[in-house]
Amino acid sequence: MSRKSPKLCFAASSGGHYEQLMMLKPLMQQYDSFVLTEQTQYESKTEGEKTYYVGQINRKEKSVLLKLVINAFRCLGIFVRERPDVIICTGVLAMLPMCLIMKLFGKKLVYIESFAKVTSATESGKLLYRFADRFYVQWESMKNIYPNAIYLGSIY
Repeated sequence: MSRKSPKLCFAASSGGHYEQLMMLKPLMQQYDSFVLTEQTQYESKTEGEKTYYVGQINRKEKSVLLKLVINAFRCLGIFVRERPDVIICTGVLAMLPMCLIMKLFGKKLVYIESFAKVTSATESGKLLYRFADRFYVQWESMKNIYPNAIYLGSIY
């Protein structure tokens, strides 16, 4: 009897985090997968990849908690529709609801800390480090901040 390969959710906010996630496109093509990212003014759809969008969140806005709740409901709908087994996330805030929903339902969380972080942690990294089944850093110096992280070098 053959094992079913896992369904993967690739999640990242817009900008550099999304760019880093797209470095994993060869992995996306090997699995049944989809992309979760922020809705922006510019199109960030990956050709050939099913893409879902959630609202952008700025942690300095007064409406940050409301936007997180709205995104959590959107993510729950996506989770129910797609039934992913693993989420691979490069951050940030708008992706937290899906990461936490995945863990709540006993699924796997793989987090890749930002390439831009060489000596300090991202806020989402600090939170998700506690929940991640695998936590990757792209600089060896980051093992000082995340001692149980896995260093494999840059995804670029």
